Amino acid sequence: MLKRTLLQLILVPLGIALLLAGLFFQLGSANGINPQTTPVPTQDRLAEPTLPAAPSQADYGAQVYWLNCSACHGDKAQGLTDEFRQQYPPEDQNCWKSHCHGNVTYENGFKIPKVVPALVGSGALAKFPTAANLYGFIHASMPFQKPNSLSDTQYYQIVSFLLRQNELIDAQTEVNDSNAASIVVSRATPVPTAQPTPVQEGNASFTWLIVPVGFIVSVGLILILIKSKNTTKI
Repeated sequence: MLKRTLLQLILVPLGIALLLAGLFFQLGSANGINPQTTPVPTQDRLAEPTLPAAPSQADYGAQVYWLNCSACHGDKAQGLTDEFRQQYPPEDQNCWKSHCHGNVTYENGFKIPKVVPALVGSGALAKFPTAANLYGFIHASMPFQKPNSLSDTQYYQIVSFLLRQNELIDAQTEVNDSNAASIVVSRATPVPTAQPTPVQEGNASFTWLIVPVGFIVSVGLILILIKSKNTTKI
């Protein structure tokens, strides 16, 4: 009799605790899965970047990059990826077809490589020790279709934009002849942006299971307790 009473004293609170825990985690998971968010308008990734009220050298560089570099290197300097090419109209997505940038037969046409490297990301600028090296290469070889066709100011704006995107300089640093050689590029590692932890749907499903199990256990133990008391009276 004593063992049964002790068992009831342990199991009844346990069942109630399971029920309450299930309700708590169920509500928390539901809030995580169905957040009340404001719809974000679709961004035109091919549109010209807008300038802030007080544009920096890198902000101007974003516009120069968009006009002269983004068609091949991507809107985010990710390279000529399949995903980026899908942003263009269907008839322009195959950059290497004949009479586009493949077998060029028209005046001033040019053929682009099948692989265009990324300019942003870990190791993207690894072959350039300093900003001066990066500037020298871009100035001499880019844009691909017409190298050395921009002004010195525009080339430095592009360099500043790329360094900022790789988190190698702060937003207000200006790159020029006096400091480019002292700005290290290849040895610096971009700082990753912290991302929120996604809600795991599998855990949410598990919490929905706790509620009915806790309820069943609690009701069953209460019935056992009532039956036990009735039996004792008899």
